Amino acid sequence: MENLNKKRVAILATNGFEESELREPKKALEKAGAHVDIVSLGSGTIKSWANGNWGEAYKVDKTLDDVSQKDYHALMLPGGVMNPDLLRKNTKAVSFVKSFFENHKPVGAICHAPWLLAEAGVLKGRKVTSYGSIKTDIINAGANWVDEEVVVDNGLVTSRSPEDLPAFNAKLVEEVYEGKHQEQMA
Repeated sequence: MENLNKKRVAILATNGFEESELREPKKALEKAGAHVDIVSLGSGTIKSWANGNWGEAYKVDKTLDDVSQKDYHALMLPGGVMNPDLLRKNTKAVSFVKSFFENHKPVGAICHAPWLLAEAGVLKGRKVTSYGSIKTDIINAGANWVDEEVVVDNGLVTSRSPEDLPAFNAKLVEEVYEGKHQEQMA
């Protein structure tokens, strides 16, 4: 297991994130020694989505107004349908995501989260996967979409669904450990 001591990771999410897609990567990163902040549009709590219903509320550690990519070594984006759809309408959220690519930092995105990557304009020429229903959106954003459990492309880690979490978490931890990838760009 990689030692991520002193590495800081932001998880960008808002209401409607798929609970397991935030909880499990956060747990894996923290177990590896990383400090993880849940970053959102506003302070307080955000509500998860689990098994077709609203799930647990999670405490927001920082708001987008409080942070910059300079504060973190990596970014993780959970899916769910509502979460990335709300975030991609927010210019601060889109700029925050894009800034990790501009600074060659690892990014993980699972399920519907690549919608946010499409909005940030960072998928052109990248090999990625996502939840099957957004495949066309991802291809239209210029990506080479594949149906695989986990895909790593120069610091970008993507997976399809909660079933892929064990493989996604392992690769995310590995990429955060490796750090900056000069080929990771917007």
